[in-house]
Amino acid sequence: MKMLLAVDGSQTSLHAVRHALALVAQGLPASFVLANVQVPPNLYEVVTAHDPEVLREVRGAAGADLLAAAEALLDAAGVDYESEVAGGEPAHLIIEQAENYGCDAIVLGAGENVALAVLAASPVPVTVVPGPPLD
Repeated sequence: MKMLLAVDGSQTSLHAVRHALALVAQGLPASFVLANVQVPPNLYEVVTAHDPEVLREVRGAAGADLLAAAEALLDAAGVDYESEVAGGEPAHLIIEQAENYGCDAIVLGAGENVALAVLAASPVPVTVVPGPPLD
């Protein structure tokens, strides 16, 4: 089974990664696609950067940085994964990436409206994981 793990750097998204790893620990054979979606630049960013390539590089670096903690979890577990940073509307791109990578399921953290939009539009099963328990 191939699962897309939507990661935004939040503790909730990392909790969703841990949930997916718990499924693997219980015997589910799976590989993963880590996906981070950077929202499109706002008008201020476009005006101040002047160069679309600079904006792409900055957003790519930001996305890679947000994926680092999830990659560390997957590395520690010794599971196969691919990483992708994309720019655009998050719910749409999460679904598109799942289709492009041939994923059988999507796992993401509960939080914002992105989870609801993915749940409503996804052609594959979606698991929405609540945030970690508060101490």
